[in-house]
Amino acid sequence: MALRTILWLGETPGKCLFTRGQGHRTLLEVPNTSRWTRGFKRLRAGERSAISEGLGGEIQAGGQLWKPLGFTILFGGAVHIGATIWEYERVRSHAIKVKNRFQQWRVNRTGWRGEMETWWRGLSESQRVFAPICFLNVVVFLGWRIPSLKNTMVRYFCSNPSSKAVCWPMLLSTFSHSSALHLGVNMYVLYSFGTMAIPTLGREQFVALYLTSGVVSNLASHLYKIALGRPGLSLGASGAIMGTVSYICMQYPDLKVAIVFLPMFGFTAGYALKGLLTMDTLGCVLGWRFFDHAAHLGGALWGIFWHTWGSTNLWQKRDPVLMFWHSFRDPKKTR
Repeated sequence: MALRTILWLGETPGKCLFTRGQGHRTLLEVPNTSRWTRGFKRLRAGERSAISEGLGGEIQAGGQLWKPLGFTILFGGAVHIGATIWEYERVRSHAIKVKNRFQQWRVNRTGWRGEMETWWRGLSESQRVFAPICFLNVVVFLGWRIPSLKNTMVRYFCSNPSSKAVCWPMLLSTFSHSSALHLGVNMYVLYSFGTMAIPTLGREQFVALYLTSGVVSNLASHLYKIALGRPGLSLGASGAIMGTVSYICMQYPDLKVAIVFLPMFGFTAGYALKGLLTMDTLGCVLGWRFFDHAAHLGGALWGIFWHTWGSTNLWQKRDPVLMFWHSFRDPKKTR
């Protein structure tokens, strides 16, 4: 199961804590007691400053709602238009290569660039999409280990409705992980379901679904935090991954799946999706705060929406965008 951590400290807004364990720092929810308060004071001044800036102040429902909502709508539209243009350019480029393959000699690179090109050509289509996503997640994960970047990481790579920077973290936090285990589990789940989702959706639609699911999951997290008046940092790719997982579970309900650490227990994808939705709904209702259940639920619901309506009524009707871009790309041929 993909994980997305939510990082709160007790019921008092504006506080958070870096705890240390097993060689790395992790942002975790802890009770508001004097013991943890003393631990917070022992942190370096730079870390305390980063935490304070990242969390911002009290949540203001009216003032902090329109920004994430507007960003989600604009980003969702832009990423799907961008995916359509990407698809057009890829098909056009392939057609040109096929047309000219007997007229041009291929340049064979040598050295490390030649080895990288050979490695890249040997990957499947699914692996070519997964590799850049995984690479970005690893780079951001390493960024958390650089003390001088702590302020930037908390401000822009953690999602929180009370932060001064509220929009771009809705996207950037989906590439951010607090621990190697957190990163490893999410990337394993993404690779497992991506090998089925990418051939089913196509690389462009998959990337659009993945990115939009991540932003929608953060919007759901913001709405939940605003409704309860509880600010908190959250990060992780599982909101985006849940969009992909729910789409595949809807597309192939009889597919056999298993839990990451318990492969001996198998069940169908349809039952797995129902179980995930039930668990995250209970997490929201009962106030469980170790994982960001609202973000999980938001990403999963977007994947269900895309399977039942969005792919057919939005993606499959993208011809106007293709024709507009074709006329813009080659105006002479359209006259």
